[in-house]
Amino acid sequence: MISNPSAENTVASKLEALLNLQRIDSQLDEIRRVRGDLPEEVRDLEDEIAGYEVRVSKFDEEIAGLNEQIKQRKQNAKDADGLIKRYEDQQQNVRNNREYEAIAKEIELQKLEIQISEKKIKEAQYQIELKNNDIAGTKQRLEERKKDLTNKKSELDVIVSESEADEKKLMDEREGAVQPVEERLLMAYTRIRGNVRNGLAVVTVKRDACGGCFNTVPPQRQADIIAHKKIIVCEHCGRVLADVEARIS
Repeated sequence: MISNPSAENTVASKLEALLNLQRIDSQLDEIRRVRGDLPEEVRDLEDEIAGYEVRVSKFDEEIAGLNEQIKQRKQNAKDADGLIKRYEDQQQNVRNNREYEAIAKEIELQKLEIQISEKKIKEAQYQIELKNNDIAGTKQRLEERKKDLTNKKSELDVIVSESEADEKKLMDEREGAVQPVEERLLMAYTRIRGNVRNGLAVVTVKRDACGGCFNTVPPQRQADIIAHKKIIVCEHCGRVLADVEARIS
């Protein structure tokens, strides 16, 4: 229950301001409801596209790293081959078997280095091939999603353009409607709107029931609402009960 005895700003005027704000917001809700899930679908597609682009960029970085590894391995193999030739030349001038065997061991080590480098090069090339396949698949999905996004945006733009003038008019009207509403009431109103599915934070009592949740409002509570001495909320859903609509017999 929210109350404020201020004489300058009566409960009735506060409720009238809230009802006016609710009227405008309900009209805005209806305009946006026509758009359905399109705005969310557009956002989801934009997020998905951004994710694919990041993935492709990551693959490119990984491929660049693998190419650098291949370059380094090729250089290692080249250096090892150069050492082998130098060692083989040295073998021609050895003075004993011990020197010959020591050089032979160095040659074997360099040949092993070449084998390891060639193996690592093949592994890196295989990884690059796999990543290029992943890139191709990701880019294909990326192009498909971009086409979907273009279509969804076009569809949304058509719907938005049809109601753009009305929406702007209501938004301008809403700016004025917010001014007379106390900050604490506006915060409460915004909180309630965010907690209910239909966006109705301020309702009237219709046929002895809350206009939001349709639960029965007792006669004494209806009398308190009509008196406008305090702001009363529905004990079931928390919506502000602004007035009681007269029943037509």
